[in-house]
Amino acid sequence: MLNLPVLVLNRNYAPVCLTSCRRAVTLLYSGIARALDTEGETHDFDDWRSLPVGQRDDVIPLVEGATLRVPRVLLLRRYDRTPMAAVRLTRKNLLIRDDYQCQYCAKRPGVRELNVDHVLPKSRSGADSWENLVISCRPCNLRKGQRTPEEASMRLLRAPRRPHWSTTKHILLSQREPYSEWEPFLQAG
Repeated sequence: MLNLPVLVLNRNYAPVCLTSCRRAVTLLYSGIARALDTEGETHDFDDWRSLPVGQRDDVIPLVEGATLRVPRVLLLRRYDRTPMAAVRLTRKNLLIRDDYQCQYCAKRPGVRELNVDHVLPKSRSGADSWENLVISCRPCNLRKGQRTPEEASMRLLRAPRRPHWSTTKHILLSQREPYSEWEPFLQAG
């Protein structure tokens, strides 16, 4: 429960990021943020704690049998900036950029069967960069080996590039099934 995603909004109701339920409850308890209910009303920690738990709500067990409803959306009280989505170079983001598809044969095996491949091999000074890394299936990665795609007679589906995602798009791409409570805030982005 404590790792469930929670959408964080700036004080202008623009998406800032996703955080864990654990961090969200800390922000709510400390007064840095307020929780939004399904009606769009904001609540401080004491108000939120007294709200009844619905059937679709996830809950955190508290002492003496009490429960706390997991907030789906938090509104920061003072933060009004809209961050630029600096997309970090990670395996997960490479998978998202390449749509979980081998960039050589276009197959979509399971995530465990996909590798990160250096277009210009590392042994030839190939960098760990957006422009040199692609997702490939195991057979294509083995076939290519320590060669360039041209040397291995293989073609890339598309040239690898650094993605330029907005914060909203990054949230939508990273969460396969966003909560319905997030929709009004993510639609505008």
